[in-house]
Amino acid sequence: MFKFFFTVISLIIFLSHGQVHARKGYGNYEQEWDYVTVRPNAQMFWWLHYVNPLNSSTNGNFSVYEKPLLIWLQGGPGASSTGYGNFEELGPIDLDGNQRNHTWINDYNVLFIDNPIGSGFSHAESFSAYAKTNLEIAEDLLECIRNFYYKLPEFIDVPTYITAESYGGKMAAEFALLWFKEQKEKKIESNLKGVALGDSWISPIDSVISWAPFLLNTGMIDIRGYDLIQKSIEATKLAVEQERWQEATNLWGRTENVIMEIVNNIDFYNILEKKKPNDYFDIRDELLDKLMNSDVKEALGLNVTWGEQSSRVFSILSGDFMKPAVHIVERLLNETNLEIFVFTGQLDLIVATPGTLAWVEALKWHGKKKWETSERKTVVVDNIIEGYVKEYSNFKMYWINRSGHMVPADNPSAMKQILKHLTKG
Repeated sequence: MFKFFFTVISLIIFLSHGQVHARKGYGNYEQEWDYVTVRPNAQMFWWLHYVNPLNSSTNGNFSVYEKPLLIWLQGGPGASSTGYGNFEELGPIDLDGNQRNHTWINDYNVLFIDNPIGSGFSHAESFSAYAKTNLEIAEDLLECIRNFYYKLPEFIDVPTYITAESYGGKMAAEFALLWFKEQKEKKIESNLKGVALGDSWISPIDSVISWAPFLLNTGMIDIRGYDLIQKSIEATKLAVEQERWQEATNLWGRTENVIMEIVNNIDFYNILEKKKPNDYFDIRDELLDKLMNSDVKEALGLNVTWGEQSSRVFSILSGDFMKPAVHIVERLLNETNLEIFVFTGQLDLIVATPGTLAWVEALKWHGKKKWETSERKTVVVDNIIEGYVKEYSNFKMYWINRSGHMVPADNPSAMKQILKHLTKG
């Protein structure tokens, strides 16, 4: 994998306008990274990518601290923000080593956090160091951000937004609520402004319930397939209703397997992606693992094996996996003034749009009736309809066309509009 380098002139321009003392890590842009001991034996890793003023439409005539800070949290639980989010979706360099023209760092400072403990380069030095609940994950993240501000106090006043995908959204919601309370009580100096929940695992059972109708209506299965999948869904639903959480997670996995057998493999993250029959192996996962444990690890001077503990993270959180976080989103709407965004890709199966809409419509909050009657508007970019948006007060929902689970990668034009709306331009 080749590396890129600034010219001397470019570096002088960046430092004079950006006013930062960053390090050179992997690629031709300014970065900073560090570990935080969030609890005994629990090491959380963060990797900051400063906004690149040379690629900005403002031609570098600003300080980097004039641009918002976006925090990216990956899903799983156990997937890596520094790996998947960075190289597969929105970072400056893609997995093939090419510079990404729609990278978020063209317009924002981006902080990738490997979370929960055990994801990516974050690691646990004992079994007790792993987070067991969503609240513990949020507490770890808050401790991480405290340390981030301690190391880089210039960001304390910078408008900050948590952005997340999949299970990362479940973690982000609780993190945002906890952070807002600490900020309001002046227990942390910061400028948290909002949270964006992308294809998020907020109401797991609503997502699962949507699978059979979604597959039937898109022509992926017939009535016989629908009945077989629905039978497995009903068993999962009953386990959730009876709060048999570990069993519910097992039944969720079984339902996915039933779907895979009936359709002879499908991409749960984008139903239109081409898949080979009975091929469950993703070659790009192997490429990412190789990249992170060679060039990236060397460039950042790390001695931890990236992804080594990821599967353990999921196993430890399996009893928490199917628990909903809808009540957390309700509290965000009722108890905070944060911007709350929800966005969903129309081709996503794992967190299908009908399931997301089900829990959104059921939210209990002060603006519910006015949100329901609000006009649903088109999102148009370069005369193309990229999706739709509905909003009232501080709550916004985006439906994204031509996108699966990974909206930043699948429809970067729509994602750019979402971020512009979130950060108020």
